[in-house]
Amino acid sequence: MPEDTPTHTLPTLVTDEAGLTAWTRRDWPTQARGGMLLSPRIDCSSLRLRKSEPGYQTDWHVAGDPTLIVIRRGRLKLILRDASERDFGPGEAFVAADDLPQGQAFDPSLHGHRATVIGNEALEAIHIKLV
Repeated sequence: MPEDTPTHTLPTLVTDEAGLTAWTRRDWPTQARGGMLLSPRIDCSSLRLRKSEPGYQTDWHVAGDPTLIVIRRGRLKLILRDASERDFGPGEAFVAADDLPQGQAFDPSLHGHRATVIGNEALEAIHIKLV
């Protein structure tokens, strides 16, 4: 994509060359349209509304299908195997697109990320499966 093309950038969980979950950033090109910068259509297959109570946490897992997650209320902390953490709050979004390397079975001591609802407020989020 040319350097001068406006983009919309989101933090994105991916699987690196070693098969581990890592953060990167994904850019979507945009173009001026009616006074706004708008990306081309992004196909999706489903939308889910999520609510999780304070203190909820997942086991280690991978997203599998790329999923755009938009936080509406509360705070969500994501923890990677390297012990790095990143929090997301209302109005923030990220893409979870980590998956297993081809031919590998899930190893709960090696693969994936965890998510924890932090603070005293329930988490409300929108999960959109990207095609």
